[in-house]
Amino acid sequence: MEARGIRNNNPLNIERGQPWQGLRNEQNDARFCQFVSLEYGFRAAFRILQTYFKKRPAVNTARSIVTRWAPPGENNTDTYVRFVCNRAQLEPDTPLKFQDKNKMCRLVWAMAEYECGQQFSFGRIENAYAMASR
Repeated sequence: MEARGIRNNNPLNIERGQPWQGLRNEQNDARFCQFVSLEYGFRAAFRILQTYFKKRPAVNTARSIVTRWAPPGENNTDTYVRFVCNRAQLEPDTPLKFQDKNKMCRLVWAMAEYECGQQFSFGRIENAYAMASR
């Protein structure tokens, strides 16, 4: 069966609540947003990360981002952090900058793989980063 994040074009499983650009007109998932395309789902993830960097200065490492994204009360956060850092070739506690497109795209690419259990096209993620950066 296809992962929920893929069915919803929401590969990082963003919860409903924000009026995101690119939402489907009909939202039939009770918990998670449904987007018209994967790019819009990735774009929303990048916009959330932009907010972390602007409003939560302490959330600036792979470990702090994943811990905020997937809190330990609901997830095996340590396993998630290890997976993302290994896959994205990032150090867990090295500060990141949103302007570092390559690292941010690798981070989101690895998080999406962890969330959905499959790899996504890096090009689609780069397109979404560009959409979020406009």
